[in-house]
Amino acid sequence: MGRSIDTAKARGVMYGLAIGDALGYPTEFMTLDLIESEYGPKGITDLPDPALFSDDTQMSVAIAEALVKSGDKDIESIMEAVKTEFISWRHSPENNRSPGRACLGGIANLKAGVPWTKSGNANAKGCGSAMRVAPIGYLYQHDPEKLKKVAHATGICTHRHPAANASSIGTAYLVKLALDGVSPDKMIPKLFTFTAGLSVEFDQAISKVEKCLAWEDEEKALAYLGEGWVGDEAVALALYCFMRNPDSYEKVVIRGANTNGDSDSIACIAGSISGAYLGIEAIPASWVQKIEKTEYLGKLAGRLADKKAGLENGK
Repeated sequence: MGRSIDTAKARGVMYGLAIGDALGYPTEFMTLDLIESEYGPKGITDLPDPALFSDDTQMSVAIAEALVKSGDKDIESIMEAVKTEFISWRHSPENNRSPGRACLGGIANLKAGVPWTKSGNANAKGCGSAMRVAPIGYLYQHDPEKLKKVAHATGICTHRHPAANASSIGTAYLVKLALDGVSPDKMIPKLFTFTAGLSVEFDQAISKVEKCLAWEDEEKALAYLGEGWVGDEAVALALYCFMRNPDSYEKVVIRGANTNGDSDSIACIAGSISGAYLGIEAIPASWVQKIEKTEYLGKLAGRLADKKAGLENGK
């Protein structure tokens, strides 16, 4: 029984992030006014056809594959597996979906032999490291210290700015809290405790969620939180979308996709939190069927669940 429940949560996380990403991918780089002009007053509300995801999901998949191979090992072994998966992704013909410069630059440095502790750009604070860490939050749900170490390491290999580091760790931890079933109104205090001292900018961005969560005008709140190109804003926007609609995966990702700025990353992160909280049952079956590589995503979620079961059984 426990194994089937955990597989459902793993599927919730993987499909949750991929579908959110695919919903927001067409609206990335579009203002909300332009989205509403293109898709109508409610914005984009259904997956496009074909339902393609972006580099956000591709890199999340790379991390998931690395964790399946090495998640029970030490940090150096894990990062060697991450390096292999990232380099493979960088040279894939499918890597043509607006990949971030910091991600590409960091991976180029890894390939050139620069240690992962130094390969990332020290000034890079984009959301490229936070958008891909949901599998870490899933696998290490019951080992928060390893969650923090792995989220940190996989983040700084491309983005070494403190705000990006806090965003990576914070996103993975929010997925863990969602899996734990923590009430949304208790997530922010727990998040602050876990990320204490990492980044003032991250703390300020999350504090803004508390201030605007109850505002009636969601578009005003979204504008207040930013556009999501940097990690701290992306996490704040995703958390806002989730906390406004904690009981509806659909509403979470639709809200995330209909935002100014980095809509695919916002909906991807928000979708991973919602999918972790609600499980696969809350995601429309038609969307699961429609998303590209759906069979592969389901099998990857199953392998991730098997890895987690092995970790927790001491294998």
